[in-house]
Amino acid sequence: MYLVNFSTCRQFKTLMHQAGVDPYGIRLMLPKASSLVIHLRKLDCVKANILKQEMLSLSADAAVNKESITGKIKTTDCFLIGSLSQFNKLCEKLRLQPMGLSYIGADIEKLIKNIQLDTFSFLFGKNKLQIRLNKSYILGVINITPDSFSGDGLYKNPKLKIKDNVLEYAAGLVKDGADILDVGGESSRPSAKPVSLKEELARVVPVVKLLAKKIRIPISVDTYKPEVAEAVLENGAGIINDITGLKNARMRKVISRYKAGAVIMHSKGSALNMQNNPRYDNVIEEISNYLSESLLRCQDEGIAGNRIILDPGIGFGKNLEHNLEILKNLKAFKALGQPILIGTSRKSFIGKILKAQVPERLSGTIATCILARQEGANFFRVHDVKEVKKALKIQDEIYAD
Repeated sequence: MYLVNFSTCRQFKTLMHQAGVDPYGIRLMLPKASSLVIHLRKLDCVKANILKQEMLSLSADAAVNKESITGKIKTTDCFLIGSLSQFNKLCEKLRLQPMGLSYIGADIEKLIKNIQLDTFSFLFGKNKLQIRLNKSYILGVINITPDSFSGDGLYKNPKLKIKDNVLEYAAGLVKDGADILDVGGESSRPSAKPVSLKEELARVVPVVKLLAKKIRIPISVDTYKPEVAEAVLENGAGIINDITGLKNARMRKVISRYKAGAVIMHSKGSALNMQNNPRYDNVIEEISNYLSESLLRCQDEGIAGNRIILDPGIGFGKNLEHNLEILKNLKAFKALGQPILIGTSRKSFIGKILKAQVPERLSGTIATCILARQEGANFFRVHDVKEVKKALKIQDEIYAD
């Protein structure tokens, strides 16, 4: 006798196949093997109590404020607790319910569908990356800056030609296992001064043009300026990594026009002030709402969901506790139905925990990437490609089907 410990339904499915369980029985039992807790915020008390009764009728459970049946309060948070099978039955029952309960059922159905995704076709331009969501993908960082916090900026002397240096560096990242190259011409470290449009174009466009001719993997560009995005997409980039979450309507129009891929990141404040005592009532909820609203804005602009990756923005307007909370709760963002990118590489919160300077943060980077992968992240933006790639390969093998 032993306890079955599995991280995905796929692993349990494999075990049942190996045991010779009937395929029809497997389909029936898989949803019973995964438990969920769904948190509904500030729900009308009448609706909350109906949901509680419906969950109890399915031998599931629900938790609401103890005053929700006394009339002393009008709204309550509601926690629905059950298996996938029980939630599927709940959604069937809610389809026929009045008072907006059918819409709640539809939202629950969408959430369940999203967290069960196992493949994703990521489109950028005319290209496609078929993503397996149980695998890891690496974005290798190329900083065309003189002031990168990580100390790897390749633009330390603007008078020197850096093309050969960049090409050699990029080729090294590809050899080490990068799946995408992420090029940036403006540092977004805390307190960094903005770079002019002219300067950023001069730094980034020649590099993208060169890499597009010489390197065979996709090129992403880290920028929030629509003019830079348009220029690099014209010259061979396929993905725009926007730390401002595509807030700028002009940026969304550029992404839409070029049918580019996009990384939407959550940030709070600007580089000059984002680390000045950032505060959240609920950091996970606020980030989720921000990313959800960004997805809707993109949809309105004609940017399809299969062109979008989400990034909760570690270190961008977050303190140490916020960053750790994000890493512990990455699965919450899977409910949005998009691949998740995480960027912890060499960041200051690792330095605070380890009391380590930038060159000594590799072990912390690897540890956070492993944890993030286990919690559902798919893409990892890193400086130390070889080391992180090897560590994640072990992780992927352990959790392979």
